[in-house]
Amino acid sequence: MLMTIIYIVITILLASLINVIYLMMKSKAINFREKYSTFECGMDLMNSLRLPFSLHFYFISIVFLIFDVELMLILPFAFCFKLFNMMNTFVMIYMLMLTLILGFFYEWWTGLLDWMM
Repeated sequence: MLMTIIYIVITILLASLINVIYLMMKSKAINFREKYSTFECGMDLMNSLRLPFSLHFYFISIVFLIFDVELMLILPFAFCFKLFNMMNTFVMIYMLMLTLILGFFYEWWTGLLDWMM
């Protein structure tokens, strides 16, 4: 019973300490708002930083991530040669590579891999 009361008191003290530290840091952040604002060659910003960008860059990054993850799926097949039947492992590798190649050709066919803007 005594340990439970000590645990509750320590928890309340720790939570209070974290809240006090937060409030002290929050007041400093409000006072230095100009200090933390965006700085561009000593002048104020002329326009918003949220400029539209081409979706082409987004698609290229997604394609890179997809192919990167799929290539990481190939690495465990080195261990499959020792554990499983050789024919089953080749069929699994073939299916994965077929999926990769078909995905690559689909992205090429739809124009996601065109580098001309």
